[in-house]
Amino acid sequence: MPKVEFPKSFLFGAATAAYQIEGAAREDGRGESIWDRFSHKPGMIKNGDTGDVACDSYHRAAEDIALMKNTGLQAYRFSIAWPRVIPGGEGEVNPKGLDWYSRFVDKLLAAGIRPFATMYHWDLPQALEDKYGGWRSRKTSEAFGRYAEAVVRRLGDRVRDWMPLNEMPAVIVAGYGWGRHAPGIVEARAGLNRIQHNVLLAHGHGVRAVRECGPRGCQVGTALNPRCYVPLCDSKPGHVEAAAKAFAHFNGPILDSITFGRYPEKWIAGLAADAPAVEPGDMELISSKCDFIGLNIYSGSYVRPPSEVPGAKAIPPGNLGIPSLALDPTPADGFLEIAMPAGYPKAGSINMLPQAIYWGVRHAVQVYGYKKVYITENGCGLQDQLVNGEVQDLERVLYYRLHLQSAARAVAEKLPLKGYFIWSLLDNFEWSVGYSERCGFHYVDYATQKRIPKFSAKYYAACIAARRVV
Repeated sequence: MPKVEFPKSFLFGAATAAYQIEGAAREDGRGESIWDRFSHKPGMIKNGDTGDVACDSYHRAAEDIALMKNTGLQAYRFSIAWPRVIPGGEGEVNPKGLDWYSRFVDKLLAAGIRPFATMYHWDLPQALEDKYGGWRSRKTSEAFGRYAEAVVRRLGDRVRDWMPLNEMPAVIVAGYGWGRHAPGIVEARAGLNRIQHNVLLAHGHGVRAVRECGPRGCQVGTALNPRCYVPLCDSKPGHVEAAAKAFAHFNGPILDSITFGRYPEKWIAGLAADAPAVEPGDMELISSKCDFIGLNIYSGSYVRPPSEVPGAKAIPPGNLGIPSLALDPTPADGFLEIAMPAGYPKAGSINMLPQAIYWGVRHAVQVYGYKKVYITENGCGLQDQLVNGEVQDLERVLYYRLHLQSAARAVAEKLPLKGYFIWSLLDNFEWSVGYSERCGFHYVDYATQKRIPKFSAKYYAACIAARRVV
């Protein structure tokens, strides 16, 4: 494709999450989170790893901001640890916790880096899990609203971009359906749908908090991990239509509710008695207007129309690693997912499908009507090795190049893509796989906490400096 220059207003950034990098798990009044409890249970995390120390970013904030500045980052997406701010999940605010984030934001701004704050990146205060059953109770959603008000009141004069919850489908399905993430619960379908509704209520409370407690000019959206679908042949209208239908089918239980204020009719009908109970005012709260949508996109799946496969009866499982609340599709839903062959190119364990960036943005705009989109996470986990003082992660360089090209296509076609955040600034605690995978463009020696720019950091810096894919 021709070289596309990203406009001056386009933001190049990186993303992290509190539990994955901060450490200082028991310092300055921080309370226990569900990930503290879960990671200390034998057999839950690979190699018995925990986030107790992680990258020690709580004590190394200035060093990490220097890394951002050296790379040329214009924006940084970080998360605020709820148990650091309100240790018991509700009740008194811990001033030391909010003070730390206030100082951190000041340091970002002093370095010329625009802060994007996520209020919840999976670290629910354990006290709320013990007291209410966590997201199984509306009381947790209400507590989240009060927490959101506290952080927006304190930081909203300087943080103008907010995301209440990161990856709602992962919170719901991975934590309470598969049991692979904290708190490690396996709920039946009805319970899972109740949890979904409560998580969505929390999203609504977070949006309202920004609107009511933040100064004029604050923007609020969500960071969703959608299943993304790429037409096998995008010159064929039937393939393009199939990809749009697949996007709406799998992401509808979340996106229809926050965008249109209703659950998909077909989804509700298919759930029957397992459908979530909706109280008066719930959907109005859930669909409180967002200014943007953030998309966490790592890969995707190809689709085509079922009409090309006479007698098709099932959808091959090509994208099942990404949580979805959708019911299993049938050919009548208008798309057929194509299973990836064993030899399909990968970056680590991720199928290399960079077109998912372009199509994810396009579907958010054309199917759901969003007028501002960010790629809030994109990256891959590899087995990086430090050799002679450097990390030659050429596989990640290729991954970045191809996905940035896909972002450039969206910009060239005038889709409202406003920024791109790489996951992640640093190698970190990668949830259930612990430290066995490295996703950062800076290598972290966990024994010494030394940070070392990888080849991918230098490549990303070159793209930022040139404002195009190099």
